[in-house]
Amino acid sequence: MSETTPFPAATIAGYPRIGANRELKRTLEHYWSGKIDRSEFDKEVSDQIAKRINHLKELDLDSPASQPADFFLYDQVLTLTCALGAVPQRFGNLVRPDGSLDVDGEFTLARGIDDKAALEMTKWFDTNYHYLVPEIGPYVPISAVANPWLEQVKVAGEAARPVLVGPVTYLLGAKPTPDSPAHYNPLQRLDDVLAAFEAFLSQFAKAGVAWVQLDEPGLVRDTWSAPRAEVLAAAKKAYDFLGKLPNRPALFVNAPYGDLGIDGRKVLADTSIEAIGLDLVSGAVPSSEDLAPLSEKTVVAGVVSGRNIWRTDLDGALQTLRKIQEVCPKISVSTSTSLQHVPHDATIETSIDPVVRSWLAFADQKIEEVQVLAKGLSNPSSVNAEMTENARILATRANHPEVKRAEVRAATAAVTAADRNRAPYAERVAAQEALLNLPLLPTTTIGSFPQTTEIRKARAAFRKGEINEAQYDEEINAEIARVVKLQEDLGLDVLVHGEAERNDMVQFFAEQLDGFATTENGWVQSYGSRCTRPSILWGDVSRPRPMTVEWSTYAQSLTSKPMKGMLTGPVTIMAWSFVRDDEPKKEVADQLGLALRAEIADLEAAGIKVIQVDEPAIRELLPLREAGREEYLDWSVGSFRLATGGAKTETQIHTHLCYSEFNVVVDAIDHLDADVTSIEASRSKMDILPAVHEHGFERGLGPGIWDIHSPRVPKLDEEKDLLEKAVGALNPRQVWVNPDCGLKTRAYPETVATLKNLVEAAKEVRQEIEA
Repeated sequence: MSETTPFPAATIAGYPRIGANRELKRTLEHYWSGKIDRSEFDKEVSDQIAKRINHLKELDLDSPASQPADFFLYDQVLTLTCALGAVPQRFGNLVRPDGSLDVDGEFTLARGIDDKAALEMTKWFDTNYHYLVPEIGPYVPISAVANPWLEQVKVAGEAARPVLVGPVTYLLGAKPTPDSPAHYNPLQRLDDVLAAFEAFLSQFAKAGVAWVQLDEPGLVRDTWSAPRAEVLAAAKKAYDFLGKLPNRPALFVNAPYGDLGIDGRKVLADTSIEAIGLDLVSGAVPSSEDLAPLSEKTVVAGVVSGRNIWRTDLDGALQTLRKIQEVCPKISVSTSTSLQHVPHDATIETSIDPVVRSWLAFADQKIEEVQVLAKGLSNPSSVNAEMTENARILATRANHPEVKRAEVRAATAAVTAADRNRAPYAERVAAQEALLNLPLLPTTTIGSFPQTTEIRKARAAFRKGEINEAQYDEEINAEIARVVKLQEDLGLDVLVHGEAERNDMVQFFAEQLDGFATTENGWVQSYGSRCTRPSILWGDVSRPRPMTVEWSTYAQSLTSKPMKGMLTGPVTIMAWSFVRDDEPKKEVADQLGLALRAEIADLEAAGIKVIQVDEPAIRELLPLREAGREEYLDWSVGSFRLATGGAKTETQIHTHLCYSEFNVVVDAIDHLDADVTSIEASRSKMDILPAVHEHGFERGLGPGIWDIHSPRVPKLDEEKDLLEKAVGALNPRQVWVNPDCGLKTRAYPETVATLKNLVEAAKEVRQEIEA
């Protein structure tokens, strides 16, 4: 096919869909709760799509194909799953005669219903975004049964560029159905997916679409179940086929989140696709020699970070663009990834120090940067003012006195290997068993309990000055007392205080540590309707005062059972913040590790005997390429061990990990040297257990038996079955019984019902073992 419409000179790889004021979140949750009906839901969604498209046009993304059509109701992978009709058999009753699902069916796949568990959820590459994992077996139906992108095309017109997860990445990110034969890989269904994509492209061409974007981040990762040679062969097959189709729009294959590599670039260059996107923030800038195979393609150069919120060094980015342009004259300026990972607009963050705020670029500011760079590439003198102002702002950041503090750097420089080591585990477990006297299969939760409307109102009132600190403390203490009594009534063995005082497991600490700023409106989608508000780690970190001791001590005073002190680990604080990009991550992690080490010492002094240091994000930051993993695991594990290395032998240290693909990081988890590790396992039906068994993991392990990301209440038999699987694969003395994650997002009725089942499941399995 010959390219008829040039690719835009300036574009973005994607845009946030949750809404500047979380409009989509409210629409989804109002629909799920029955506050609005289907017609109101459809109208609100249509209004949000139109508002988004018009806003992007106001930001000058109005040329043909300049706007990514990537508005999805829940998740981009789920949208493609539904468009393909790739519905697991357990949801077969939801499928319409033409193979499609309605909106309610799509949401059921995401959230589960009754005895039908939702699709498994895991992290999207090395981000904090979660996607719903397709279940693709040999006989799962796959065809083009729907095309939800056409609605956005209809509204945006020629500016629209539909964005689909590419066929190779889609199948690499899928899991086989339980009935799949041994050695089956979903990648074996590539021909069927390509046939569906052929139909999609034909439909787009008929609708007048000039360009389609296919995201293939699977090509920047080398740790799939299939070897890289097989992945690249699949990519060659896919784009040879799609590139030669006669009736299609031009194809832009984007490879975000890492370095496509020489091999990946060559595979795509040898096909008939028209444009290739390179992430030049996470990936290296290719040499002129390495760029040569792309000289006939449009190179979409991702020089503005889609992952972080710092202003781009425009001069450095322009130099990179000019280097590429010398070899590849058809060049477009873009973001490195979709902007779904950053908030909408930095200008509305009026509570942040204006100096710090001037360093920030959220989604709308990044669009401006892309356009400045595109103008500067074609006419350098036209952007002199913007370049001068950018240089001034970068200088104020570099020279700010709190960006580097001598006393903080001296403390991290003084850390020794001994600071990262505790007594041997055998000594610790003996001392902890004697002190805590817990039963076989001890029960606990991960930390947070549901945040009630009353608590949220009290926090907001305190923030606005409508109640004073004493009144706020009274509200929090009353909630803690209620949560402690509830746990005692349920029969849990190790209790938590419920974290009523915490708005977020990272922001709570960011608000008390030096070196951070927090936002008011900086919401980013985590999954579905769930959003986080990442803090901004901009300077050297220190702890001015204890952060959690008061609440934990009060909670412990209400019970004779062990009360866990609850901390967020250094890697997770980094991963779930917008972390500074001007220092090595190892230095930042150790600064956080020292702050948490001091907090653990204060908790111990206050009589807290069990302390949980959550690291749910340790898998998230693992480099996508094998080459960088050893260095990452060295500093990330080292920062956790620095935080916990000063703990007493008899203090039981817990940690928690989310969606961590235990088999990928089992050595790292072992090296964390925590006494007890809880990990999400229920949606995957304990898929982690073979890796645990093979590794010979000997410390305490709590594979979750309740998927807290779904509103359904699992039955007692379901929880008991998962627990029996854990006990069958591990030494029962290792096994802890807990939910997958914290309960902050759940409601109390489902929480109480499921925890009753959890405690009863532990009791029944305990009796079976001891019989």
